[in-house]
Amino acid sequence: MNPEHCLVEREGHVLTVTLNRPEAKNALSGGMLAGMYRAWRLLDEDPDLRVAVLTGRGDVFCAGADLKAMGGGQKDEEFQKLMAEVPDLHWQALLRHNRPLKPIIAAVEGFAVAGGTEILQGTDIRVAAEDATFGVTEARRGLFPLGGSSVRLRRQIPYTLAAEILLTGRHVTAQEALDFGLVGRVVPSGQTLDEARKIAAEICENGPLSIRALMRMLREIDESYPEAVALEKELEIGGPVFASKDAREGPRAFAEKRKPVYRGE
Repeated sequence: MNPEHCLVEREGHVLTVTLNRPEAKNALSGGMLAGMYRAWRLLDEDPDLRVAVLTGRGDVFCAGADLKAMGGGQKDEEFQKLMAEVPDLHWQALLRHNRPLKPIIAAVEGFAVAGGTEILQGTDIRVAAEDATFGVTEARRGLFPLGGSSVRLRRQIPYTLAAEILLTGRHVTAQEALDFGLVGRVVPSGQTLDEARKIAAEICENGPLSIRALMRMLREIDESYPEAVALEKELEIGGPVFASKDAREGPRAFAEKRKPVYRGE
């Protein structure tokens, strides 16, 4: 279980998580999954961290599961021991559940297929390179996308497009992903990480209590809630923000024509 397969760096309020197996197209490994799991728990638990950026080293985001290792029956005993302690570690790593209550921005270069597109759906803001390629290709390998795509994809893009992607396993271009709404921005190749960091910096300038309340709404209150119930939850979750010191600092800074200094209080 190679810990170098997932690099975790922090700079100010931003945590950068880099999938680091470029020689294997950043295919998922035990070390990579363990690293992502730990990174998401750190993001959630450290009050000084406000946002994360997820990217891949080299010209590929993530090619999904390591099919060569699967086909060869290889087992990572160290990872299996860790799984015995945290049985759903792999699902948490892939943002299938227990997602942090803080924004995660994906910076996608090259291929983001199978597990690469699955983890993408657990992120909040997505920047893709012009040559990025997406797809949920498990059916072509006789497998099933257990990372959440059979549920999330049709909720995030139109149903018929989700069905086509899932059932044909075809690849999707960056422009198609933008048109479908799977990603929010497309930039020239090699610029996704810079763009993601710009977005992260914008988020970090905002009130952390505001962001946390908004993330609770985005994570917890989906379209299954009747509108009246969802609006009640909005008052319950968002209302307390107005009683904070930050809520006084924001208007004061605006009136004084200066940048606000938010302390999450």
